[in-house]
Amino acid sequence: MIRFGVIGTNWITDRFLEAAGLVEDVKLTAVYSRSLDRAKAFATKHQAEYTFSDLQEFASSDQFDAVYIASPTSFHAEQAILCMENGKHAFVEKPFASNQREVEKMIEVSRKHQVLLMEGMKTTLLPNFNLLREQINEIGPVRRFVANFCQYSSRYDRYKEGEVANAFKPEFSNGALMDIGVYTVYPMVTLFGMPDQVSANVIMLDSGVDGLGTMEIKYPELTADLMFSKITNSYIPSEIQGENGSIVIDKWSDMQRLTKIDRDGNTTDISVNQEKNTMYYEINHFVELIKSGQLESPINSFEHSLNTIKVLDQARRSVGLVFPADKA
Repeated sequence: MIRFGVIGTNWITDRFLEAAGLVEDVKLTAVYSRSLDRAKAFATKHQAEYTFSDLQEFASSDQFDAVYIASPTSFHAEQAILCMENGKHAFVEKPFASNQREVEKMIEVSRKHQVLLMEGMKTTLLPNFNLLREQINEIGPVRRFVANFCQYSSRYDRYKEGEVANAFKPEFSNGALMDIGVYTVYPMVTLFGMPDQVSANVIMLDSGVDGLGTMEIKYPELTADLMFSKITNSYIPSEIQGENGSIVIDKWSDMQRLTKIDRDGNTTDISVNQEKNTMYYEINHFVELIKSGQLESPINSFEHSLNTIKVLDQARRSVGLVFPADKA
């Protein structure tokens, strides 16, 4: 039985635990929140026995084996490092951390203390992403990669009314690029590696983070166009274009449907059914890694996480988007 502790008591942690309920040998035993009342309420909701409002006491507790970290991005590195130093495996929500320096430190601590560390990017662990990887060679050589993920945030309504939620605060290393854009970058570097050139264009909000934007990416033999937003929706699918055909992807983050189209316009649905809660696949993968004694995912690997944060850092530099964490 793998006993989990969680940091963060928001909706994404609810979804994580819903998906974890589909995985064998997983149990929630501990909850941390800065507010003990919130921790107790969340623990009662999910039948967890132990609650903490002191992070050091939580990290050093012997009541859990692995931690799921779903706090604001600016806290990821500090919290993951503390837990790993106390022998806990760490599953850290995307984006992994605020910048490359923090990610490198997290990896260093994981290796030093011989514990598993993995970024919670679900897309690359989906069955349909595996199919996508297999089918790319059939349409290749690939010349253009278009990933589109624009999702209007309910918090933006509050923002326009004068309430700046954590999702739009630079001190938490948030904004559209980090929260949504990461979904377009991570699968790209998993498929094609680190690009040669990265540039971005964004719409900045008065709070100091970006609301939406695009990235223009250059590889030696292909270009990539990445679109992301927290202040608009988009209903345009994503697409990978090869000289011998294309693959169209509906709902990029979940890869709900893959359609292969040959040069003559003939279409084939190549997708498979997936669990409704697509977080299942990343959680199951993480648990299997623990059971088999592995300290790094071969799919959501350190290399992929490092390349992702490097792209995000370069994109931010190209538009002058600086977080307080960058000055630490």
